[in-house]
Amino acid sequence: MSIKSCFIALLLSLPLSAQAALAIQHWQTPQGARVFFVESHELPMLDVAVDFSAGSARDPAGKAGLARLTHGLLDQGAGGLSDTAIAHRLADVGAELSGRFDRDRTGVTLRTLSSAAEKDKALDILARVLQRPDFPQAVVKREKQRLISSIREAEADPGEVAGKAFYRALYGGHPYAHDEAGDPAAIARLTRGDLQAFYRMHYSVPNVVISLMGDVTRAEAEAIAVRLTAGLSRAAALPALPKPVPAAASGTRIAHPSTQSHVLMGTVGMARNDPDFFPLFVGNYVLGGGGFDSQLMREVRDKRGYAYSVYSYFLPMQVAGPFQLGLQTKLEQTDDALKVAQATLRQFIADGPSEAELTQAKSNLTGGFPLRIDSNRKILDYLSLIGFYNLPLDYLDTWVDRVNAVDVATVKQAFARRIDPDRLVTVVVGGRGHAR
Repeated sequence: MSIKSCFIALLLSLPLSAQAALAIQHWQTPQGARVFFVESHELPMLDVAVDFSAGSARDPAGKAGLARLTHGLLDQGAGGLSDTAIAHRLADVGAELSGRFDRDRTGVTLRTLSSAAEKDKALDILARVLQRPDFPQAVVKREKQRLISSIREAEADPGEVAGKAFYRALYGGHPYAHDEAGDPAAIARLTRGDLQAFYRMHYSVPNVVISLMGDVTRAEAEAIAVRLTAGLSRAAALPALPKPVPAAASGTRIAHPSTQSHVLMGTVGMARNDPDFFPLFVGNYVLGGGGFDSQLMREVRDKRGYAYSVYSYFLPMQVAGPFQLGLQTKLEQTDDALKVAQATLRQFIADGPSEAELTQAKSNLTGGFPLRIDSNRKILDYLSLIGFYNLPLDYLDTWVDRVNAVDVATVKQAFARRIDPDRLVTVVVGGRGHAR
């Protein structure tokens, strides 16, 4: 047996609680930034993530796309360095700078060697990007055009069209209805001043979460956190997003020259800190999250051949994110496939999973848990999640136990509280299209 195989076998033989035990340290900088840190000296690497509450839900009225554009421009010129100079300096020390963006948050991540010289140079670039973005006028013009072009290109993708229509129908006037990329007409009107104002308001100390994972000491981590936030604005903490109100039942059909129908249906689901998170998460594995093991796959694909793939999921967010069920099917089978999917969902809400299905779901989920934390980057992602969404520090330590604690009754109760099968929003893209 190879060394790698021996290691994997050893990992899988360990008690899950031991595998999950991570000594997460948490503190605030003197300026008030929240920091989450796991010290690990197994690899000579440091991973850093810096997240802000500056996703598309924070776009001001009439400026849809401002949040996305601001985030995209952070590393396109900062602290007097051009985008090319930033890229070259990172390459010189073997560091990687990347980002993430969604409706809730924006983030910048850095991976660097932990040796002093390389780490210091990489952190210098990260600090410039976070604290001193230049928003060069020529680059603003270029990136606006690029973003508008990408939105226009996405209009040819029926899946993208369906997703945008689904969020609009589900959230109405709520900020989550904003398309993450923005609106082309609004983007065209954005100015460098808009970007600077949005940056000052949202990229501030009260709105930042710093996560560090890797080969530094607690004292070094504290110094890094201070260094990365020293030049951020002190703008006030942003107010919480409003809670969404579940939409009334609706159906929309959008014409599209695709060979298949793209079907989405769902309702407002749960927030990240929802007390029903684990019953809904585990129950959905049986319903539509477990691939070929799911009820939706069995009923829609295996028994009737209506779709190659069918799924469901909850997307927990700062406030209630969507519950979504989706499938693709031949145009002529759309109504039949939709009826079977609706009936399967309704039956699941009424009856819940069987004991055998739930046992299998919990076994699969807990058995795969070690893979969720088998790298520094994955642990960093969880640190960011725990910090940004104010989850308990023992979230990973208790994850397996909380999955195993789910039973049929709690699944049924949670789904009954969250999903009303008579109030589903449905979007179908493909064919001639019509509203109903």
